[in-house]
Amino acid sequence: MKKKLFTLLGCLLFSCAFAAKPKHQYVKIKTSLGECIVMLYNETPLHRDNFVRLVKKKVLEGTLFHRVIQNFMIQGGDPDSKKAAPDILLGNGSVGYTVPAEFRDSLFHKKGALAAARDDNPEKASSGSQFYLVQGKVFTDEQLDALQQNRPGLVIPRWQREVYKTLGGAPHLDRNYTVFGEIVSGLDMVDRIAAQEKDGNYRPRQDINMSVSLLKRREARKLEKQLQLQNPQHPENRYSLLNQLNRKL
Repeated sequence: MKKKLFTLLGCLLFSCAFAAKPKHQYVKIKTSLGECIVMLYNETPLHRDNFVRLVKKKVLEGTLFHRVIQNFMIQGGDPDSKKAAPDILLGNGSVGYTVPAEFRDSLFHKKGALAAARDDNPEKASSGSQFYLVQGKVFTDEQLDALQQNRPGLVIPRWQREVYKTLGGAPHLDRNYTVFGEIVSGLDMVDRIAAQEKDGNYRPRQDINMSVSLLKRREARKLEKQLQLQNPQHPENRYSLLNQLNRKL
């Protein structure tokens, strides 16, 4: 009887562990120049849910990285880019709606950040589909000080400064464009795309199409375990540590 109870308990525990949800949702972006996996932030639920919806509906499938600026970012997601003729200016395509801005002090434009493109609307609402991945560059303290002086109200915390001074990014975009995810695998894809030859509108001479898919629950759980084992500073652990440090500073 005891053996049966232990067996049943073991099965229940195994089932619960197997059924556990991953902490985040992950998106794979594949191109001819490599692929990356992006973690979507739970702190920006409107952008997270919208991006998931776009992926499920295949809105992003086959779109181009149509605006590529080295040491800055690579932009894609224009629905008009799927069958665009060469040398055509892209970036004005729309899915017919915008997403309200979701600025969070803890989410910033470090290298590998996923953020939403937008036009010059006063609410800083995001495009419904266009996004960019940050390449950026490394900054010095002097450059970050100058940026703060030119942007009244902008404060770059010490822990973010360390990231901008080592990994790099695009700090001038903070609190102007919504950051809603980050690359957790395949960051070199951004560097390869950013290095491509472009025309006068920053469109790559050779089209770079993307295929975008959601990681299944089992794949996401496996990825989170791998990231935690390989890197204790993975976002799963890093959020709480950075927030604690931020409060101390």
